[in-house]
Amino acid sequence: MRKFETDEIIGMLQNLNEDNLEAIDKYVHPADILEAIIDREDVHDLLIPLPKELIAEIFEEADEDELIQLLQKFTDKEKGEILSSMASDDVADLVNEVDDDRKKYVIGLLDQEARSDVEKLLKYDEDTAGGIMTTEFLAIYENNTIEGALKYIRNETDAETTYNLYIVDYDYHLKGVVTLRDMVNNELTTPIKEIMNPNVMSVHYSVDQEEVAQTFEKYGFMLMPVVDDDSHMIGVITVDDILEIMIEETTEDIHRMAGIDKEEKVDGSIKDSIKSRLPWLIVNLITAILASSVIDMFSETISKIVALSAVMTIISGMGGNAGTQTLTIIIRGISLGEVDKKNAKRILLKEVFVGLATGAVIGLFVAGIAMFYEFNPIFGLIAAIAMLLNMLCAAIVGYAVPVILNKMKIDPALASGVFVTTFTDVLGFFFFLGLATVVMPYL
Repeated sequence: MRKFETDEIIGMLQNLNEDNLEAIDKYVHPADILEAIIDREDVHDLLIPLPKELIAEIFEEADEDELIQLLQKFTDKEKGEILSSMASDDVADLVNEVDDDRKKYVIGLLDQEARSDVEKLLKYDEDTAGGIMTTEFLAIYENNTIEGALKYIRNETDAETTYNLYIVDYDYHLKGVVTLRDMVNNELTTPIKEIMNPNVMSVHYSVDQEEVAQTFEKYGFMLMPVVDDDSHMIGVITVDDILEIMIEETTEDIHRMAGIDKEEKVDGSIKDSIKSRLPWLIVNLITAILASSVIDMFSETISKIVALSAVMTIISGMGGNAGTQTLTIIIRGISLGEVDKKNAKRILLKEVFVGLATGAVIGLFVAGIAMFYEFNPIFGLIAAIAMLLNMLCAAIVGYAVPVILNKMKIDPALASGVFVTTFTDVLGFFFFLGLATVVMPYL
């Protein structure tokens, strides 16, 4: 399937006939249609001649903000028809995005079947397996044959995926799974229970979405069933939902490490950006004052040896960079479940040795720089020692802070960066200026 250019897509929509409709339906991906029409004023005129099911597929490619923007172009009746044709999990995501008054409005637009499916999903926390699952899936009773299963699949048009067929009993307890490959490779009269895999992995509806994503990544799943407390099958999670979660979680971690609200977007308003960034800038200001107070403690030493002020910024800055490196690795390891009680000590020792090794090498360079400012080997020596100590502490703090925050049930990405840079700044200044004060007679 080739990618159609925006002008081609718009041309087909503006001159819609039977041939163009067939081409759009068969050969143009809904994501490309969305990209072509999202910022146009004539969105309604371009899309309304299309079947509601196709419009729903286009809208499913949009994020919540884009979906709200698109829906505003349509009448209430048209909104209801489109939303009722969309996957229930996508509509539930939209409902979770709007305020309480708008929630009732959106749910009221849906037909009875769609409303029932969405209301089921809204009972679950949106960041759990139940909140990201869809209720449209393929399930069949275990006493069926392959022929009966294939007839069921042909008649079932609402399911998001058709490559896995789940086997349940009459109470909808999950019993197994069978793939389309299994079915086409056996006789039509073969009972389903003879070819099903009873060892099907499922996830409880309350499991956090990050843990679900880790399971998908570990086992390479495309689809995973969701069950309740009594092992009744209540939905499935698809790999496209997991990709969205991974992007969402990664974006959230990057934003939080930079002290930015997770909801801020590159094209957001000035007001939202200020509201997102200012609180953490104030926190950073407080930590900067703490670091400057350490410098003030040694003001007399600095006044006697001006070169100290040039070198101490190098030591604190390099410590901050080293701490950020360790911090990034540990936060990623925690989020992927790679850091646990079994390997925590080994990881800490590794980071300590890395801190010592990199500190020794960088310390030699810093000693040379210090010698450039003051032709005094003692000055170069204390610069090297301070650099070594600060990078060692940076490695330890970069490991310890996110681990401790995680144990306290606080997102490590939220505040780790502030703590680590504060430690490395304060300790860097303290080590260097403190050593300089001690050996002042030799400088």
